[in-house]
Amino acid sequence: MERVSAGLPLEQVPAKTIVTKTKGTGWFGTNYNMNIYRGCCHGCIYCDSRSECYGVEEFDRVRVKKNALQVIRDDLRRKVKPGVVATGAMSDPYNPYERDLQLTRHALELLSAYGFGAAIATKSELVLRDIDVLREIKEHSPVLVKITVTTVDDGLSRVIEPGAPASSRRFQAIRELSGAGVYAGVLLMPVLPLLEDTPGNILGVIEKAHEAGARFIYPAFGMTLRQNQRDWYFDRLDELFPGRDLRRRYVEQFGNSYRCVSPQAGELWKLFRTECDRRGILYRMPDIIASYQLGYEGNQLRFF
Repeated sequence: MERVSAGLPLEQVPAKTIVTKTKGTGWFGTNYNMNIYRGCCHGCIYCDSRSECYGVEEFDRVRVKKNALQVIRDDLRRKVKPGVVATGAMSDPYNPYERDLQLTRHALELLSAYGFGAAIATKSELVLRDIDVLREIKEHSPVLVKITVTTVDDGLSRVIEPGAPASSRRFQAIRELSGAGVYAGVLLMPVLPLLEDTPGNILGVIEKAHEAGARFIYPAFGMTLRQNQRDWYFDRLDELFPGRDLRRRYVEQFGNSYRCVSPQAGELWKLFRTECDRRGILYRMPDIIASYQLGYEGNQLRFF
């Protein structure tokens, strides 16, 4: 895991463009993607962005895109239509360096100035710092904050996501966002087979999310494994869970499959759906999109 030092500047990498158009309808109804940083220091053992196909060498080392704010400003000025800009797909926009650099905050200010919405994915409570900007964007465009939580167990979250805040702190962030009128919810993904795919964990996440005022929970009862990510994950399982023989059990269950769906997925989905319906929590993608974009139809936003 990377040690953060305020005295050491981040390496800058060149970028001709940062705000790029999504292909078709973007995830969660977004229109554009924006990644200011490259790499991530949360150290999550399951991260798909570590896969070879993305071409990010030394993924655990954070770098920043050169002249990011100027590039983002120029990108936004060239867009013909406004829309919702997603950030957090390849690296967390609220890594520890962001506390001092404030590039994500200033990028959100640019989105607001040019009339764009924002959809943030993060594991960090640092997003709370920018509630004022998110509320400003909300005056004219949709705002969505997705906080990833994979387990209700703080002890387990510290093991599998060692550089990220514990799960309880993420639920508290959702509570504060929701209390401030920001549309927020949970990304319940991945749910790691043989580690997190239990009824108790799923019910625990739903209960804590409901208590925090989460508007939605979007789940995936399993994970993906490909290329060098697979070897990294298996090595971490051997290191962190000795004696449980998890590598062998994964190979026997999934072979070399890219999609590793929990053997309990059917049972967990029924339980999840029933409990979310009972508590009034959204979980279907079209419903979530319609809900957080409601009232902004006049802004020429493209819907799911």
